Amino acid sequence: MDVFEAINDRRSVRKFTAENVDDKDLQRMLEAGQMAPSWVNFQVWEIITVRDNSTKEKLAATLSEKNPARRAVASAPVVLVACGRKGESGYKKGMATTVLGDWLMFDVALFLHNVTLAAHALGYGTVHVGLFDHVAVAELLGVPDTVQVVELLPIGRPLDPPKKAPRRRLVSEFIHEERY
Repeated sequence: MDVFEAINDRRSVRKFTAENVDDKDLQRMLEAGQMAPSWVNFQVWEIITVRDNSTKEKLAATLSEKNPARRAVASAPVVLVACGRKGESGYKKGMATTVLGDWLMFDVALFLHNVTLAAHALGYGTVHVGLFDHVAVAELLGVPDTVQVVELLPIGRPLDPPKKAPRRRLVSEFIHEERY
């Protein structure tokens, strides 16, 4: 699949078939993530793969009942719990180097973007889930205090064909030449 085709056709998927995610396919997705750029190549991402149904139900319970991704977390064959090591990305000698502080969210997002595109290219669907109880997930999965839980990423074969992309802003609506 062409990279532009993958970018244009990938959609958030919240309903999955019961088909398992092939181990080799998951490995390919993670290897795509591994190639993401990161601050000074620190690669601060730490990924927990969850396949156990009981654990996925507990993860889903950290989302509000009205969150449409709750069912996706519980039903996906595999859920990646994406985390990042604190105090490394964006730091030099223990000090934040920019006004934005810790860049772990940025680096983890780049990792996950590669994973979602690779998943799509392999015929899988994903949805980025960020609205959940991060502290409860960290406790459930034994994540150390030096690591921040960032996102849940359910992965599986889409139950239905993804819908057409919603309208996007035109480039001319957000590009600024020379000055804002």
